[in-house]
Amino acid sequence: MAWDAGCGNGQAAHALARRFARVYATDASAQQIAKASGGEGLEFHREPVERCGLQDGVVDLVTAAQAAHWFDLPAFYQEVRRVLKPGGVLALFSYGANRVNGSIDPLAEHLRNEILGPYWPPERALVEAGYATLPFPFARLPAPAFDMRVSWTADQFLAYLRSWSSSRRYLSRHGSDPVGQIEPELRSAWGTGARDVTWPLALLAARVWAADA
Repeated sequence: MAWDAGCGNGQAAHALARRFARVYATDASAQQIAKASGGEGLEFHREPVERCGLQDGVVDLVTAAQAAHWFDLPAFYQEVRRVLKPGGVLALFSYGANRVNGSIDPLAEHLRNEILGPYWPPERALVEAGYATLPFPFARLPAPAFDMRVSWTADQFLAYLRSWSSSRRYLSRHGSDPVGQIEPELRSAWGTGARDVTWPLALLAARVWAADA
C-alpha cells in the first residue's frame, strides 16, 4: 500500500496505482481533490498530511510529489513514522527549472527570475535548491539522477508558463499577462512542431525504522 501525500489532482497517485494494489491519496485542498479521478485501488481523501486517516503501520511507501516544501514537516514526519511499516520507504521528490535549448532557456529564465521573481512564494527556494536544504531527519538512500521529459509545442509550453503560481499572482496584481512579455521571441526561437522539454528531478528517500521515532 502507498500513501501519496499532498496529491494535488492525482497525477502521481495514478502512476503509483500501477504498482500498488491500494493507493491512499490525500490533499488539504477541496479544489484539488475535486479535480482528481479515481481508479481501481485508488482513493482520494481531503485531509491534511499532518493528520491523515490511515491506521498505524499499514503503508509500504509514502510519497510527496512537488509538495513537501508546503508541509509542516515535523508533524508530517511524525505521521510518516506512524503509518509506515518498519523499514517502509519515504520518498520526496520535486522538479527543477525546465530545459529546452540554448535559445529558449534564457527566455524562460528571464521570465522566472526577472519578471516573476518577487511573485514566487518563499518555499520556492527549497525547490530551486533541489531539496538539498529541506529538513530530512532520516538516513538517505542513494538515488540515481532522473529527468522528467515531455514533447511539447510552443502553445503547450506557453500554457505551462502561464500555469505557474507566480504568473497567476502577477496577472492578479497587474491585470496583464507576464508571459506575453517573452511570447513573441519565444515563438520565434521555438519554430514549428514539438520540442523536448526536460526537468531535473530531485529525490530524497529513506527507509524508516522504529528507531527513527
